Parts: sequence; structure tokens; C-alpha cells
Amino acid sequence: MSKPKIWVSRPFFPDIVDRLREHFEVRAEAEDRPFSGAELAERLADADAAIVGLVDRIDADVLKTAPKLRFVANLGVGYNNLDLDALTAAKVGASNTPDVLNETVADYAWALMLAAARRVSEAERWLRDGQWKGSRFEGWLGADIHGKAIAILGMGRIGQAIARRASGFRSKVIYHNRSRLDAAIERECGASYVDKATLLAEADHLILVLPFTPANRHTIGEAELKAMKPTATLTNIARGGIVDDAALARALADGTIASAALDVFEGEPQVHPDLLKLGNIVLSPHIASASRDTRRDMASLAVDNVLAAFGHGPHAGRPPTILNPGALADAS
Repeated sequence: MSKPKIWVSRPFFPDIVDRLREHFEVRAEAEDRPFSGAELAERLADADAAIVGLVDRIDADVLKTAPKLRFVANLGVGYNNLDLDALTAAKVGASNTPDVLNETVADYAWALMLAAARRVSEAERWLRDGQWKGSRFEGWLGADIHGKAIAILGMGRIGQAIARRASGFRSKVIYHNRSRLDAAIERECGASYVDKATLLAEADHLILVLPFTPANRHTIGEAELKAMKPTATLTNIARGGIVDDAALARALADGTIASAALDVFEGEPQVHPDLLKLGNIVLSPHIASASRDTRRDMASLAVDNVLAAFGHGPHAGRPPTILNPGALADAS
């Protein structure tokens, strides 16, 4: 019997891709690029499984042309590129890669926050431009992190990992979440629950770690930015669209808040042109999980899910991070 076919939309670690070859005919892309809906439909037309990236939109129209497709593994925690309802209706399982990137993303959130607070990117550009002729006592004044209020909006596992790091800075941690954490987790994180209005008003450094949903679009807009301290910073490592980027650009330009750091953007890879004009912002191309070890772990977990969905490996029949288990149950 011929092997089932899997399409891998992004080139990644060949030794991890090779784990699929015993059980699948593997077709892996050699170039990392976005695909149009028509291109996705063409590549999935005879595929039994796929490993895709965050820019690969798998929706009902694509699924109509993929009658053999049984499983899609997403290379990322977020999965708003997947129409989960359509996948479930078509009896196609789907998975993501949670947890393995929590600590790495938390590290990067702190890196971005520190860079924004201490004006690292702005100062480096100034130095590279040859403008450093000597030091001034009141030059390049930024904001402290130690002893300040770190405010986290979205207190899932990544948010909790960010909070745990605050103890070394002796910072106060406040958070707002859809639901309050158990008291034991709050103690472990050294975090206190507050309502959203209090979070915005008291934040010295606001970090966004909430998932993107239609309801969460522009969670931070003009009104929210105006509710913050003029000395505050904002860091977004969540998803583009959580922040109204146009409103943020205006707030940074007029001093509503002091600075910002973004790893994600609305409509990425396009970046709002007004953000590009600003000095008081750190811009990063969606790389919060981009350490070698973590990206390998993400790739390995995606492969584990695919193998399990087809009855192979230690998780055979039980993909470890499946998003819609009912789809496989219905298909069996």
C-alpha cells in the first residue's frame, strides 16, 4: 500500500522532518513564503496531512479541494489562521504547539519591555548615526523596571512565566484575565488580580499576552491608552490586532504613553507606516519564540501530533495537543 501524503508548508529542521518519512510520503517546501488560497488548495488537493505556518489560512474554501485531508498541525500556539469549525465539520483534526515555547516567549517579553523602557533601540540608532559626541547627565533618561508595577493582560501560562521573572526585579505584578487564577498560582507568580481599569491606571509597564479573538480585537485602543500613565510602556507579544496600531502610533507621537515594543502587528508582515516613523518604539518581526531549542521543540511537537493522528509513535491515536478531538472521533 502507498503511504499517505503530507505537505509541509515551511522548511524546518531536516532531521525532525525525517521522522515522518517512515510513515508518509513527504512533500516539504524549500522556501519559506506565504501561499495564496489557490496555491494552498493545489498543494492540499491530494494530501492526507499537513504541517502549516501561521500565515497559511486553512478555511472552508481550501478544504473543499482537499477531500483526503485528515489532519493539520499548526506551527504555533495561536491558530486564528485555522477555521476550526470548518475543519471539524470536514472531520479534519488540528493541533497547535502550546507550552513548549512559554519560557522562551516570556524571556523575549522581558527583553522587549526592557528595551522599550530604557530606550535601547533608539539610543543604538543614535549612536550608529554618529551622533554620540559625549555623555550628558540627563541624556537618554528612561524608565526603571525594578520596583515598578508590571501589569499583565492575559494570565495564561506565558503570562505566568512573565510574572515569575518579576521577582528578581522586586517588581509589583498585577494582572487581569477573563477569570481569576487560583490563589496558589497567584502566590507562585507573586501576582495580584485587578480589574482592567485598575490595570491600565496602575501599570508602569503593560504586557499583552491574550489570545486573538474577534472580541479581543483592539482591546487596547485610544481610550485604553489614554487611561495609562504618560510614563508607561506597552509591550505586545500576543497577536496583531489586539492593539489598534494606528491609535498606538498617535499615542506615542503625542506623549500619551512613553514608549512601546511590538513583536506582532495588525496585518503583518505589513507594519503601520506611522509606527515606522517613531523613535520611541521597538519593532520586532514576530520572533518571540525564535530560539533554536524552542523552534525545534515546536517542530517536534507538530510531528508528534501528525504521527499520533495516523496511529504512530508513543501518542498513537491521541495527538497530544489536538484542538478538536471530536473531529478524529467522528472520522473513526
